[in-house]
Amino acid sequence: MHSPIAKRITYHLTIMTACLLAGCGNAGGGGIEILSALPTRIPSLSLFAGSPSGQGYLDGARAQARFSYVAGMRFDGAGNMFVADARNAVIRKIDGAGMVSTLAGGAELAGSTDGSAGAARFSMPSDVAIDGAGNVYVADSGNSVVRKITPGGVVTTLAGVAGQYGASDGAGAAARFSGPSGIVVDRQGNLFVADTWNQTIRTITPNGSVSTFAGSAGAWGHTDGAGAAAQFSGPGSIAIDGAGTLYVTDGDNTIRRISAAGVVSTVAGVSGQSGSADGPAASALFNGPSGVTVDGGGNLFVMDGYNSTVRKITPDGTVSTVAGVAGKVGNVDGAAGVALLKGPGRVLADGAGNVYISDNNSAIRKLAADGTLSTWAGGTGAAGSADGRGAEARFSFPNGIAVDAQKNLYVADQDNATVRKISAGGVVSTLAGKAGAWGYADGRADTARFSGVGGMAVDANGNAYVTEFYNHTVRKITPAGVVSTLAGAAGQSGYADGSGATARFNGPNNVAVDRQGNVYVTDYGNNAIRRITPDGLVSTLAGATQAGSADGAGGAARFNGPNSLALDAAGNLLVTDAVNNTVRKVTPAGMVTTVAGKPGEVGGADGVGAAARFNYPWGIAVDRAGAVYVADSGNNSVRKIDAAGKVSTVIGGGTVYSNVQGALPAGLAYPIGVAVDPTSDALYITLPDAVLKAVVN
Repeated sequence: MHSPIAKRITYHLTIMTACLLAGCGNAGGGGIEILSALPTRIPSLSLFAGSPSGQGYLDGARAQARFSYVAGMRFDGAGNMFVADARNAVIRKIDGAGMVSTLAGGAELAGSTDGSAGAARFSMPSDVAIDGAGNVYVADSGNSVVRKITPGGVVTTLAGVAGQYGASDGAGAAARFSGPSGIVVDRQGNLFVADTWNQTIRTITPNGSVSTFAGSAGAWGHTDGAGAAAQFSGPGSIAIDGAGTLYVTDGDNTIRRISAAGVVSTVAGVSGQSGSADGPAASALFNGPSGVTVDGGGNLFVMDGYNSTVRKITPDGTVSTVAGVAGKVGNVDGAAGVALLKGPGRVLADGAGNVYISDNNSAIRKLAADGTLSTWAGGTGAAGSADGRGAEARFSFPNGIAVDAQKNLYVADQDNATVRKISAGGVVSTLAGKAGAWGYADGRADTARFSGVGGMAVDANGNAYVTEFYNHTVRKITPAGVVSTLAGAAGQSGYADGSGATARFNGPNNVAVDRQGNVYVTDYGNNAIRRITPDGLVSTLAGATQAGSADGAGGAARFNGPNSLALDAAGNLLVTDAVNNTVRKVTPAGMVTTVAGKPGEVGGADGVGAAARFNYPWGIAVDRAGAVYVADSGNNSVRKIDAAGKVSTVIGGGTVYSNVQGALPAGLAYPIGVAVDPTSDALYITLPDAVLKAVVN
């Protein structure tokens, strides 16, 4: 992911108009030839491919309200719905009259501050629970804490310490969590938390005392049994029935049940096998189940994330698909077999036979008892997987992006499980993988399979490299579309240097390649920067498995969720250290320094070095002059870091959370990846459903 923007960028329609007035010839071509004919270029932003989503932030009537990655939802006893609006970093309320308001947090102002209503801050809140007194509890995933909101809107931290990760039991601030994703409350006021990265289910008493209910911290696996003898593989969503039985979506494609006594069993799915097969629970297949709820009749409803479907599990163990079409991503309302969803998301059953779905189109959909799907709140985007020219194409969470010397773009289309190619003229095609068919397979073009494609890089010979967060591998794609595994073993997470398949990664997130063919990887879960030689030998350049923020040499340095990386002309790596909210530099010898931002502090301030602030920096790129560009996702902006370490905001910024084309600063809604054309300094930015373009003067 590379990105430059000097002070002037170009809006395609403006250029077309200028060309027509100047008589420059074929203004309807790809646009790049037109730009080369103009002596100057106007700073602006335009759509290059896809269709920007309906996400944003707006209170008001349900249909007019806007959300960004709706996560967990719960009803209170009065029929109000409370929503964890994850990317907006707020908790929303939808009352019985259909009006959406913000209960707590500041939109796009991530942080960890306790306080009253709008003064409080959250970081990627992923789920909510409500007790009988009307208190709302929040799994504040980005901060790794559990928060409490009183009926009056006062926010406090119930358990854990913001930014401090661990697995310790204890009271209040003595406890530690690691990415808690799901939360429910029982009739006695006890909370149960799916502590995702610890592979455990934790319980919190009403007075804030934390203990481990099931699973063992750090012990990945799939083992049924009682308490600590059980094993999970990334438990996510959690639901509870009237008898106190818990239901959990597990990252190994299964649904687990936990009795009130803490005994874990498998309800449905086959551990480690992905698919969409209905039928008896023990042989049914799921693909990234991300949400679970239980109705009054004991039926489970599961959001089958990467199938983009809702599945039903009856009390007798029969699995069926009740909404969406496996392998098809979209936002179509209507009857079963026609309606389309975009996963992953969460689900919530009410008492009238309806199921609510937090669709990854940044909307809440409603599945009525008769099987009809409708959009209940928010505005859906235009996600999909269509090839075609420009705005005709469809993407689903395009992540990493890279550009070759011929101005072709390569895009990791994450939710579609494909790698896409966009020609210089803006024509989108699928280079490898098959839309909606998650899995793992090497081979030619559409016979290859991916899971969690994230980062992209391309070498001088036109070979593309892609990281797979969920397969824990780094793959190589030839110009002809032949896919092979460069390093790592599919589905086997860990930390090991070595050759090819003997090496282990833990959620590799992004990739860069140098002129000698060495591939560099941000190993997100291992908090390390890894290097792969052209013959597949993996070593650790900097960092270690422990999270932290220390500068230093090689293994003495510490990262916390390293996200993306880019190479400068001297062979230094620039790294977005996402959870630390900093930008780091790694020399070829492995010496790590902090270039900009301050560890643990979130914000959007411009300034020099440690005076600047970021909010989950994602993509990063370096232009020909050595300027660094960062997709600052939480700030809805692209930031520039000059040679003196001065950070400035060049596109978007602040709480302007919408895609506004035209003159800069224009507007962005959650930029993810960024790349720069090394021959023209054109800038390309991935959004959740589209690719935007800007051109440096």
